Amino acid sequence: MKTTSIMPVLFIGHGNPMNAIENNEFSQKWAEIAAKIPRPKSILCISAHWETWGTLVTGAKRPETIHDFGGFPDALYRVSYPAPGDKDLAQDLVKNMKSSKVTLCTDRGLDHGCWSVLKRMYPAADIPVVQLSLDQAKKGKEHFETAKELAYLREHDVLIIGSGNMVHNLYLVDFSRDDFNAEYGFDWAVKANETMKTLIVKQDYGNLCDYGSLGEAVKLAVPTPEHYFPMLYTLALRRDGDGIIFFNDKAVAGSLTMTSFLLG
Repeated sequence: MKTTSIMPVLFIGHGNPMNAIENNEFSQKWAEIAAKIPRPKSILCISAHWETWGTLVTGAKRPETIHDFGGFPDALYRVSYPAPGDKDLAQDLVKNMKSSKVTLCTDRGLDHGCWSVLKRMYPAADIPVVQLSLDQAKKGKEHFETAKELAYLREHDVLIIGSGNMVHNLYLVDFSRDDFNAEYGFDWAVKANETMKTLIVKQDYGNLCDYGSLGEAVKLAVPTPEHYFPMLYTLALRRDGDGIIFFNDKAVAGSLTMTSFLLG
């Protein structure tokens, strides 16, 4: 792969799948960020919605659009994001990642944690996309160490995106409000979000990896880790000199935050 400038890295709070087709402040910001950063040659996404035993990487020539949700309007199920895959990138990861065996998966498409964001960032779907799965056997620190092996991709025009939510407790979502995207967070959700942001700024990755020790608010914010771990993948790729920009920094539906950040 040709070496060029250093690509930034993104963590995106993807939230409601409807953000893929709704023109709101969150989806508008995704498009704005894409317009400001260098255009990537390929995209590698680590999404909350692909958990496996072992580490897999997509290798399909034309990955399908997976509608992995229920109860939404028909318009969302008709969305297609026909981005090509990048088998060379996938095989490069199989070859170069050493912390665990990486297996090529040629029949896996793109889940909504990936395409709902990319549809707003790169609506032409003309940039190749590869997804890397979350190994359910790994804990926070292991995911963080695995992510470090992706660092070389920043030098090869690959945009790495972690897609999840810093605070994500669907068990406690307040569905009583008409506007799901209106700013509204329970006290514990706001506290957990601020705790995480403070640790990110301090680069205190040890405590972020050991999130279960950060108190009751964070325990409520991360009842299951799949939406949290993609953030660790992004943070593991931070280099000396990288700045950080937080955006979409709001709580919604009581128990979710859309907080996202750019490193670079």
